[in-house]
Amino acid sequence: MARSTPPPPEPASRWMQPGSLPFAAGLLVFLNALYILFVTFGNVTDFDTNQLFVQHVLSMDTTNFGAGQGIQLDDDVMWRAIENRTVQNVFYVLIIAWEFLTTMVLCAAVLLWFRDAQNGYRRARATSTVGVLMLIALFFGGFIAIGGEWFQMWKSVEWNGIDAAFRNAMLAMVTLVVIHLPSPHWNERA
Repeated sequence: MARSTPPPPEPASRWMQPGSLPFAAGLLVFLNALYILFVTFGNVTDFDTNQLFVQHVLSMDTTNFGAGQGIQLDDDVMWRAIENRTVQNVFYVLIIAWEFLTTMVLCAAVLLWFRDAQNGYRRARATSTVGVLMLIALFFGGFIAIGGEWFQMWKSVEWNGIDAAFRNAMLAMVTLVVIHLPSPHWNERA
């Protein structure tokens, strides 16, 4: 039985064809990287705006459906509040550090989409997966689960970021799904 010769490897730039799955995955990773880069830049250059947001969420001082700051708070959950400004600022700096690390991972992933075609995008997909999971951990885990539920952010009219966090988490999840869709492009090239 004669063996057939494998087809020649595709050029490294083939993924750049609009409509291909690697192009779609690379573009989505790029957009996630761009977004978190802008978020990180904004938090560093306009530190006070989101610092105030984090302080109100952690202190739970508006978890009263708009009744006014510090009024009609639920005593059954207020023991969760963190009112120490130093601890609040540590949380905020940790969020910014996580955003910065996520930005770096996703930027590295974007570069790998250009360089990794001959390896079936194995490194690009793996690095993208880590970066996108970091986004999901931030927005779903940090803002929705911890901020939204533990610190009752959903009860705040003024300091509620759940909708924005949900959008960001969903966009990251869609990107994760696209990265892991089956495709012949993912096979390692000879």
